[in-house]
Amino acid sequence: MPLSGLIRALVVLAVLAVLPRPAVAQGLDAAPVAALPAPRLAFSEAEMRLAERVAAHPGLADFYGSNGLKPVFLGAGGAARRAALIEAVGQAASHGLPAGRYRPAVLRQLDRDGAGTVEAELRFARSFADWSHDVTGGILDPRRVEPGIKREVQRPRTGDLLRAFARAADPAAMLAGLPPQDPRYEALRQALARQSRLVAPADAPRVPEGLWREGVSDPAVAALRVRLASVDFAAPATGSPLTFDAPLAQAVAAYQQAAGLPADGVAGPRTVARLNRGTGPEAEAILVALERMRWMAGHDLNARHVWVNLPEFNARIYENGQEVFETRVVIGKANREFETPEFSETMKYMVVNPRWNVPRSITVKEYLPRLQANRHAVGHLDVVDGAGNVIPRDRIDFRKYTAKTFPYRMRQKPSDDNALGQVKFMFPNPWNIYLHDTPTKHLFNQSSRAYSHGCIRVGRPVDLAHELLKGQVESPEAVFAKALKSGRETYLNLRPPVPVHLVYFTAFPDQTGQIRRFPDIYGRDALVHAALVKAGLDSAAGDE
Repeated sequence: MPLSGLIRALVVLAVLAVLPRPAVAQGLDAAPVAALPAPRLAFSEAEMRLAERVAAHPGLADFYGSNGLKPVFLGAGGAARRAALIEAVGQAASHGLPAGRYRPAVLRQLDRDGAGTVEAELRFARSFADWSHDVTGGILDPRRVEPGIKREVQRPRTGDLLRAFARAADPAAMLAGLPPQDPRYEALRQALARQSRLVAPADAPRVPEGLWREGVSDPAVAALRVRLASVDFAAPATGSPLTFDAPLAQAVAAYQQAAGLPADGVAGPRTVARLNRGTGPEAEAILVALERMRWMAGHDLNARHVWVNLPEFNARIYENGQEVFETRVVIGKANREFETPEFSETMKYMVVNPRWNVPRSITVKEYLPRLQANRHAVGHLDVVDGAGNVIPRDRIDFRKYTAKTFPYRMRQKPSDDNALGQVKFMFPNPWNIYLHDTPTKHLFNQSSRAYSHGCIRVGRPVDLAHELLKGQVESPEAVFAKALKSGRETYLNLRPPVPVHLVYFTAFPDQTGQIRRFPDIYGRDALVHAALVKAGLDSAAGDE
């Protein structure tokens, strides 16, 4: 864009910022020309340079356009803002974010030099934009990481955040409020800090492989003693440093407890391997969990909501941050075609005595071949046409159809053995995923419960229905029982609707703050971690 065009664009942004809200909504043509402020036609050399430099960054162009191209980080007036930002980005590692992305060393040097140039203003502004973007919604776009992650991040606009920062009486407090304020996020940060403290410095000696226990004397014991001391588990020798004594056994046990290993005081293969390596799977899972919590930052997790953690095979209802209901669930098979996706939607209603409209993929892949072999197969299902009419099977030659040309649907009436059981819970979404009852109860006794075609089977569906209806009817049990007794498909609307979050945490705090671990059943965490590593490397490799 020519510079004159950029200036005009910035002036329009400034005009929009001061227009009354109705006029903005209707467009510039709706406001009388006489009511508009006179556009600025003269700009200083510094303002022109700033306008040119922020043109490629819409968020910064938005802010500086509305701010009259005035700096907010320069000189003594910006000292408090500079100090606050330097302090905030200095905490990047504790959030599991790549510190180099925010150029803290560059910011500190510019601050020491007085930050008196447009280039300094831009560097601080860019670091603010990157930091505020990352801590309020994550460094990654989750939908680009893996096809099963459908999550759309709701993050605030950079221009709005920078305006709030410029107005803040306490810039540091404003920045402190940007990361997720959920206590579970803080618990994950603390867990990451504990894991980081277990990583020995590069110059610490590695411990030779072996089984080192009290009473053993070997040069490896001296290396073990030094490496433990380097991570703050010192055990001064009572005699020779080569001898494994009682204080060293106590130090090994304390380290094992901190690392989540059996605390037996014996440095066996697992303990030695954990002590010798850097960050391991535990820390990686926490890094990914922090990023996933940032993806959720745009949702009010204090409001009543349903939380389904897929790797945990569990669903909960939370109110005011507290768990009020819990049930086991069965999720989609660990097969790309059947994996349950991650997303958030709103549960609007439940269906009692639901009919099961068989998904087309199941109809043509599983049932059509059986019908071609025997038209009376899967007799519990009706064959219906596009208008919903049941078609007698003796009127259909199933053998003449393929998966692409089969013109019918299949449907199961409400019944005790209906695949959806007594109730399904609907939060309409493009992937036709919902929660439902099931007649196949034995699967809830399995520790790993990935058996469905993608939808989520609920272990305590009737109790879930009662809990969801609580507060909107006097007797949820009576309302549900009446609908069930009718035998008819019955819709019960939820007022108000309830947010549903299908999430994927392989490391997550329980109610006590203790981090619990779950299997990466779909391999998604590995992909998210690889993307985080790449984002950190990409950030470190380039500057503007």
